[in-house]
Amino acid sequence: MSGTKIGYARVSTAGQDLATQREGLAALGVNPKLVYVDHGLTGRDRDRPGLAQALAAVRAGDTLVVTKLDRLARSLPDARDIADELT
Repeated sequence: MSGTKIGYARVSTAGQDLATQREGLAALGVNPKLVYVDHGLTGRDRDRPGLAQALAAVRAGDTLVVTKLDRLARSLPDARDIADELT
């Protein structure tokens, strides 16, 4: 795997903390400056600014990294749409 690792983290409520996801992304080799986040947005809401920034940052050869798949997508069709966007 070559290229840059781009991280994405999301919490659904303002009261939740991103620390665990940030630590997990760092453990997976993601530079903290390349982690994009969304606060207070559910996975059902596809209009997530942090996700849009993360997807825009990914270039050919890069890897989009999440700590859990449910942080990225809430359904298989949503995950497929995101994968299509990346390709």
